[in-house]
Amino acid sequence: MADNNNFKSGYSDVNGLSLYYEIHGQGKPLVLIHGGGSTIETSFGRIIPRLAKHRQIIAVELQAHGHTNDRNTDLTFEQDADDIATLLNRLQITKADFLGFSNGGHTAIEIAIRHPGLANKIILASAFYKRSAASPQFWEGFDHAKLTDMPQVLREGYLMANNNAGSLMNMFNKDVRRMKVFKGWSDAQMKSIHAPTLIINGNNDVGSVEHAVEMYRIIPDCELAIFPGGHGTYLGAIESLDNGKWVQFNATELIEEFLNKP
Repeated sequence: MADNNNFKSGYSDVNGLSLYYEIHGQGKPLVLIHGGGSTIETSFGRIIPRLAKHRQIIAVELQAHGHTNDRNTDLTFEQDADDIATLLNRLQITKADFLGFSNGGHTAIEIAIRHPGLANKIILASAFYKRSAASPQFWEGFDHAKLTDMPQVLREGYLMANNNAGSLMNMFNKDVRRMKVFKGWSDAQMKSIHAPTLIINGNNDVGSVEHAVEMYRIIPDCELAIFPGGHGTYLGAIESLDNGKWVQFNATELIEEFLNKP
Protein backbone atom coordinates (compact mmCIF):
# COMPACT_ATOMS: atom_id res chain seq x y z
CA MET A 1 0.00 0.00 0.00
CA ALA A 2 2.86 2.41 0.81
CA ASP A 3 4.59 2.29 -2.56
CA ASN A 4 4.29 5.93 -3.62
CA ASN A 5 7.05 8.51 -3.31
CA ASN A 6 5.08 10.69 -0.91
CA PHE A 7 4.46 8.17 1.87
CA LYS A 8 5.35 8.83 5.46
CA SER A 9 4.20 7.40 8.77
CA GLY A 10 4.74 8.37 12.35
CA TYR A 11 3.37 8.90 15.83
CA SER A 12 2.12 12.11 17.40
CA ASP A 13 1.65 12.81 21.11
CA VAL A 14 -2.08 13.53 21.14
CA ASN A 15 -4.05 13.99 24.36
CA GLY A 16 -2.05 11.35 26.20
CA LEU A 17 -1.86 8.92 23.27
CA SER A 18 0.95 8.06 20.92
CA LEU A 19 -1.32 8.32 17.88
CA TYR A 20 -0.21 6.51 14.72
CA TYR A 21 -0.86 8.11 11.34
CA GLU A 22 0.12 7.70 7.71
CA ILE A 23 0.33 10.25 4.91
CA HIS A 24 0.01 9.13 1.28
CA GLY A 25 0.24 11.32 -1.81
CA GLN A 26 -0.07 15.07 -2.06
CA GLY A 27 -2.77 17.63 -2.71
CA LYS A 28 -5.82 18.70 -0.72
CA PRO A 29 -6.03 16.73 2.55
CA LEU A 30 -8.52 13.89 2.94
CA VAL A 31 -8.62 12.25 6.38
CA LEU A 32 -9.59 8.56 6.51
CA ILE A 33 -11.14 7.24 9.73
CA HIS A 34 -11.31 3.45 10.09
CA GLY A 35 -14.12 1.33 11.50
CA GLY A 36 -14.37 -0.30 14.92
CA GLY A 37 -11.92 -3.16 15.43
CA SER A 38 -10.10 -2.11 12.27
CA THR A 39 -6.83 -0.60 11.14
CA ILE A 40 -5.85 1.68 8.27
CA GLU A 41 -4.97 -1.37 6.20
CA THR A 42 -8.09 -3.43 6.90
CA SER A 43 -10.53 -0.56 6.23
CA PHE A 44 -8.73 1.32 3.47
CA GLY A 45 -5.82 -0.71 2.10
CA ARG A 46 -7.59 -1.27 -1.23
CA ILE A 47 -8.76 2.31 -1.76
CA ILE A 48 -5.79 4.40 -0.57
CA PRO A 49 -3.65 3.86 -3.71
CA ARG A 50 -6.52 5.13 -5.87
CA LEU A 51 -7.36 8.16 -3.74
CA ALA A 52 -3.71 9.13 -3.18
CA LYS A 53 -3.21 9.74 -6.89
CA HIS A 54 -4.93 13.12 -6.54
CA ARG A 55 -5.08 13.88 -2.79
CA GLN A 56 -2.98 13.99 0.34
CA ILE A 57 -4.41 11.09 2.32
CA ILE A 58 -4.05 11.29 6.10
CA ALA A 59 -5.05 8.00 7.68
CA VAL A 60 -5.14 7.51 11.45
CA GLU A 61 -5.40 4.63 13.89
CA LEU A 62 -7.45 5.73 16.86
CA GLN A 63 -7.23 4.93 20.57
CA ALA A 64 -6.49 1.24 21.27
CA HIS A 65 -6.59 0.39 17.56
CA GLY A 66 -3.73 -0.89 15.41
CA HIS A 67 -0.41 0.75 16.15
CA THR A 68 -1.89 3.30 18.58
CA ASN A 69 -1.73 2.68 22.32
CA ASP A 70 -4.57 3.05 24.83
CA ARG A 71 -5.45 5.41 27.64
CA ASN A 72 -7.34 4.58 30.83
CA THR A 73 -10.70 5.74 29.48
CA ASP A 74 -13.60 4.24 27.58
CA LEU A 75 -13.71 4.82 23.84
CA THR A 76 -15.98 7.66 22.75
CA PHE A 77 -16.62 9.21 19.37
CA GLU A 78 -16.25 12.65 20.94
CA GLN A 79 -12.74 11.87 22.16
CA ASP A 80 -11.78 10.32 18.82
CA ALA A 81 -12.95 13.51 17.08
CA ASP A 82 -10.89 15.64 19.45
CA ASP A 83 -7.84 13.41 18.95
CA ILE A 84 -8.05 13.81 15.18
CA ALA A 85 -8.52 17.58 15.51
CA THR A 86 -5.42 17.75 17.71
CA LEU A 87 -3.39 15.66 15.25
CA LEU A 88 -4.37 17.92 12.35
CA ASN A 89 -3.41 20.96 14.37
CA ARG A 90 0.01 19.38 14.97
CA LEU A 91 0.29 18.75 11.23
CA GLN A 92 -0.68 22.41 10.62
CA ILE A 93 -3.81 21.45 8.68
CA THR A 94 -6.61 23.94 9.31
CA LYS A 95 -9.26 22.43 7.01
CA ALA A 96 -9.73 18.97 5.51
CA ASP A 97 -12.21 16.59 3.97
CA PHE A 98 -13.15 13.51 6.00
CA LEU A 99 -14.13 9.98 5.00
CA GLY A 100 -15.31 7.91 7.95
CA PHE A 101 -16.25 4.25 7.58
CA SER A 102 -18.64 2.58 10.05
CA ASN A 103 -17.62 3.77 13.54
CA GLY A 104 -15.25 6.11 11.73
CA GLY A 105 -18.34 7.70 10.22
CA HIS A 106 -19.66 8.28 13.73
CA THR A 107 -16.38 10.02 14.57
CA ALA A 108 -16.79 12.11 11.40
CA ILE A 109 -20.25 13.18 12.63
CA GLU A 110 -18.64 14.36 15.85
CA ILE A 111 -15.96 16.25 13.93
CA ALA A 112 -18.64 18.04 11.91
CA ILE A 113 -20.49 18.97 15.13
CA ARG A 114 -17.58 19.68 17.51
CA HIS A 115 -15.06 21.10 15.04
CA PRO A 116 -17.17 22.62 12.23
CA GLY A 117 -14.41 24.95 11.11
CA LEU A 118 -12.14 21.98 10.45
CA ALA A 119 -14.55 20.09 8.19
CA ASN A 120 -14.69 21.04 4.53
CA LYS A 121 -16.69 18.06 3.24
CA ILE A 122 -17.56 14.81 5.00
CA ILE A 123 -18.35 11.35 3.69
CA LEU A 124 -20.28 9.04 6.00
CA ALA A 125 -19.76 5.48 4.78
CA SER A 126 -21.92 2.72 6.32
CA ALA A 127 -22.63 4.93 9.36
CA PHE A 128 -25.88 5.69 11.15
CA TYR A 129 -27.10 8.22 13.68
CA LYS A 130 -29.62 6.28 15.74
CA ARG A 131 -30.12 2.77 17.06
CA SER A 132 -33.21 2.06 14.97
CA ALA A 133 -30.99 2.04 11.86
CA ALA A 134 -29.85 -1.51 12.69
CA SER A 135 -31.81 -4.63 13.59
CA PRO A 136 -32.53 -5.56 17.23
CA GLN A 137 -30.39 -8.68 16.67
CA PHE A 138 -27.40 -6.46 15.86
CA TRP A 139 -27.65 -4.69 19.21
CA GLU A 140 -28.43 -7.85 21.17
CA GLY A 141 -25.24 -9.41 19.81
CA PHE A 142 -23.14 -7.05 21.92
CA ASP A 143 -24.64 -8.49 25.13
CA HIS A 144 -22.78 -11.78 24.68
CA ALA A 145 -20.04 -10.88 22.20
CA LYS A 146 -16.90 -13.05 22.14
CA LEU A 147 -13.58 -12.30 20.47
CA THR A 148 -14.20 -15.23 18.12
CA ASP A 149 -17.27 -13.35 16.82
CA MET A 150 -14.92 -10.71 15.42
CA PRO A 151 -14.07 -11.46 11.76
CA GLN A 152 -10.81 -13.40 11.58
CA VAL A 153 -9.39 -10.99 9.00
CA LEU A 154 -9.83 -8.12 11.46
CA ARG A 155 -8.16 -10.05 14.27
CA GLU A 156 -5.28 -10.87 11.95
CA GLY A 157 -5.13 -7.26 10.74
CA TYR A 158 -4.82 -5.98 14.30
CA LEU A 159 -2.07 -8.46 15.15
CA MET A 160 -0.14 -7.43 12.04
CA ALA A 161 -0.11 -3.87 13.37
CA ASN A 162 0.36 -4.80 17.04
CA ASN A 163 1.31 -8.41 17.75
CA ASN A 164 -0.15 -8.45 21.26
CA ALA A 165 -3.10 -10.74 22.05
CA GLY A 166 -3.86 -8.86 25.27
CA SER A 167 -4.11 -5.55 23.43
CA LEU A 168 -6.39 -7.16 20.83
CA MET A 169 -8.70 -8.36 23.61
CA ASN A 170 -8.63 -4.91 25.21
CA MET A 171 -9.60 -3.22 21.94
CA PHE A 172 -12.41 -5.72 21.37
CA ASN A 173 -13.84 -5.20 24.87
CA LYS A 174 -13.71 -1.43 24.54
CA ASP A 175 -15.35 -1.47 21.09
CA VAL A 176 -18.14 -3.71 22.40
CA ARG A 177 -18.68 -1.45 25.40
CA ARG A 178 -18.96 1.62 23.17
CA MET A 179 -21.62 0.01 21.01
CA LYS A 180 -23.58 -1.32 23.99
CA VAL A 181 -24.06 2.25 25.24
CA PHE A 182 -24.50 3.81 21.78
CA LYS A 183 -27.08 6.60 21.96
CA GLY A 184 -26.53 8.28 18.62
CA TRP A 185 -27.42 11.88 17.82
CA SER A 186 -30.60 13.92 17.89
CA ASP A 187 -32.29 15.23 14.78
CA ALA A 188 -31.32 18.74 15.89
CA GLN A 189 -27.64 17.77 16.07
CA MET A 190 -27.75 16.24 12.59
CA LYS A 191 -29.50 19.33 11.23
CA SER A 192 -26.65 21.44 12.66
CA ILE A 193 -24.12 19.82 10.28
CA HIS A 194 -23.35 22.44 7.65
CA ALA A 195 -20.47 20.75 5.84
CA PRO A 196 -21.48 19.31 2.46
CA THR A 197 -22.03 15.62 3.16
CA LEU A 198 -22.11 12.42 1.12
CA ILE A 199 -23.77 9.36 2.62
CA ILE A 200 -22.81 5.99 1.19
CA ASN A 201 -24.51 2.74 2.19
CA GLY A 202 -24.63 -0.81 0.95
CA ASN A 203 -28.03 -2.24 0.11
CA ASN A 204 -27.23 -5.10 2.52
CA ASP A 205 -25.47 -3.02 5.17
CA VAL A 206 -25.67 -2.93 8.98
CA GLY A 207 -27.73 0.25 8.81
CA SER A 208 -30.83 0.05 6.65
CA VAL A 209 -31.29 1.80 3.33
CA GLU A 210 -34.35 3.48 4.85
CA HIS A 211 -32.21 4.98 7.59
CA ALA A 212 -29.62 6.17 5.06
CA VAL A 213 -32.43 8.00 3.24
CA GLU A 214 -33.63 9.49 6.54
CA MET A 215 -30.11 10.74 7.32
CA TYR A 216 -29.81 12.16 3.79
CA ARG A 217 -33.04 14.12 4.29
CA ILE A 218 -32.08 15.55 7.69
CA ILE A 219 -28.54 16.83 6.96
CA PRO A 220 -29.00 20.18 5.19
CA ASP A 221 -26.45 19.88 2.35
CA CYS A 222 -26.38 16.18 1.59
CA GLU A 223 -26.08 13.63 -1.19
CA LEU A 224 -26.80 9.90 -1.05
CA ALA A 225 -25.48 6.84 -2.86
CA ILE A 226 -26.57 3.23 -2.34
CA PHE A 227 -24.19 0.56 -3.64
CA PRO A 228 -24.83 -3.16 -4.07
CA GLY A 229 -23.24 -5.20 -1.31
CA GLY A 230 -22.63 -5.23 2.39
CA HIS A 231 -20.77 -3.30 5.07
CA GLY A 232 -18.02 -1.45 3.24
CA THR A 233 -17.90 -3.69 0.18
CA TYR A 234 -17.80 -0.57 -2.02
CA LEU A 235 -14.64 0.59 -0.17
CA GLY A 236 -12.92 -2.78 -0.25
CA ALA A 237 -13.11 -3.07 3.56
CA ILE A 238 -11.40 -6.39 4.15
CA GLU A 239 -14.14 -7.97 6.27
CA SER A 240 -16.64 -7.56 3.42
CA LEU A 241 -14.53 -9.14 0.67
CA ASP A 242 -15.06 -12.61 -0.74
CA ASN A 243 -11.84 -14.54 -0.01
CA GLY A 244 -9.93 -11.27 -0.03
CA LYS A 245 -10.99 -10.41 -3.59
CA TRP A 246 -12.60 -7.07 -4.37
CA VAL A 247 -14.86 -7.91 -7.29
CA GLN A 248 -17.89 -5.69 -6.69
CA PHE A 249 -18.48 -2.01 -7.33
CA ASN A 250 -16.05 0.46 -5.81
CA ALA A 251 -16.87 3.99 -4.77
CA THR A 252 -13.58 5.72 -5.64
CA GLU A 253 -14.89 7.62 -8.64
CA LEU A 254 -18.00 8.75 -6.78
CA ILE A 255 -15.92 9.93 -3.79
CA GLU A 256 -13.56 11.90 -6.02
CA GLU A 257 -16.43 13.47 -7.95
CA PHE A 258 -18.09 14.60 -4.71
CA LEU A 259 -14.87 16.01 -3.27
CA ASN A 260 -14.00 17.88 -6.48
CA LYS A 261 -17.31 19.73 -6.77
CA PRO A 262 -16.94 23.46 -6.13
